[in-house]
Amino acid sequence: MKNLALILVIIGAINWGLIGFFRYDLISSIFGGDFGIVSRVIYAIVGLAGIYAISFFFRKNETLQT
Repeated sequence: MKNLALILVIIGAINWGLIGFFRYDLISSIFGGDFGIVSRVIYAIVGLAGIYAISFFFRKNETLQT
């Protein structure tokens, strides 16, 4: 679960980097415009993964491999 969350957070970070540097939204261009239902679902899943990843800061002595 942790690895999946990290992968989704990385995807989100790359997408935001593309938006910031090049004004190119990779997710919406692949899955349909800014308001496409698939794009919105992907954005929501990536957002939930980011919220879940916040909990990594509060865990002690755990590796990300579990």
